[in-house]
Amino acid sequence: MSVIVSAYRTAVVPRGGAFAAYDVHDLAAPVIARLLHDAGLSTDQVGEIIVANAIGEGGNPARRVALAAGLPETVAGLSIDRQCAGGLDALLLADAMIRAGLHDIVIAGGVESYSRRPLRSRVFADGRPPEPYDQAPFTPWTDRDPMMATAAEALAQELGISREDQDLYAVQSHAKALASNPCKEIVAIAGQERDPFARDLSQAHCRRAKVIDGTITAANTAVAADAAAFCLVMSEARAAALGLGGMRITKGLTIGGRPDLPGLAPVAAIERLLTETGLRPDQIDRAEIMEAYAVQAIACIQGAGLPQECVNRNGGALARGHPIGASGAILAVRLFHDLEQGEKGLAAIAAAGGLGTALLVER
Repeated sequence: MSVIVSAYRTAVVPRGGAFAAYDVHDLAAPVIARLLHDAGLSTDQVGEIIVANAIGEGGNPARRVALAAGLPETVAGLSIDRQCAGGLDALLLADAMIRAGLHDIVIAGGVESYSRRPLRSRVFADGRPPEPYDQAPFTPWTDRDPMMATAAEALAQELGISREDQDLYAVQSHAKALASNPCKEIVAIAGQERDPFARDLSQAHCRRAKVIDGTITAANTAVAADAAAFCLVMSEARAAALGLGGMRITKGLTIGGRPDLPGLAPVAAIERLLTETGLRPDQIDRAEIMEAYAVQAIACIQGAGLPQECVNRNGGALARGHPIGASGAILAVRLFHDLEQGEKGLAAIAAAGGLGTALLVER
């Protein structure tokens, strides 16, 4: 078994905001320094770092992060891209490495800079000019590879979730975020000690929001953002030897589902996770469910049968923003700081291509 002994993140700042001049390693390094400081560890005790990054320029950003954070040059750094699920999948990989005996201390999480992402273009063998593109392909079939907003609208139609339902969910997410105090989990960078996007959103505001696709609007969709989030994971034996407590990783998994309805994939992941651990949905004390779109969160909560009162108690990504590679890790960081002794927590997230990741933890 492995345990998370420290977990922190930056604020989540919308694209073009206070983090616009920061590269991914600039965002990640202070968070990693805080992890190690809180655990009383030196950099040379870390065996590996796993970094999720989805829209960066490539080049193994985990290695850049490791070097910027002052980790030993022997720490190679492993970069992964599972899009939105990457930050949570990094934790699953860290847990697997520790269970396999490869390392006993691993840093895992994700970082994304929407503000500094590269411009991407396709080139052609016939000499046509390069063609810019925004969303990478996630399936080999163009008819089953929708834009994410289009997939969210298809999910709304499939499940009969109205725009009013989505808008009300977004209003509640902002209200909960404004009433919360996430400072304990945030490492301040550029003076950002809170998530700046949360606001006094009303349904009247929502009705005036720009329509993206059908019932999907700018109000019920998470904004593109910059952030980093990381967890310090170690074997239970090593944690005990160091006198460190924390949040135990019970079990996690990632599964694939319908590529055209990625918002449904976390439902199957949660159901399978609960079945394999013998738990009922009402035995989950706190759940952090990704809110890339309000409709995805609603579908996940309803489909998995989670009690409404345990989900995203302090607001979600609709009130923060969506730094793709970091978003999954942010869910875990929030659980680390909010779970009480004896409680069970669940994090779940959907990803492009029809992927769903779910993680079960306990204090």
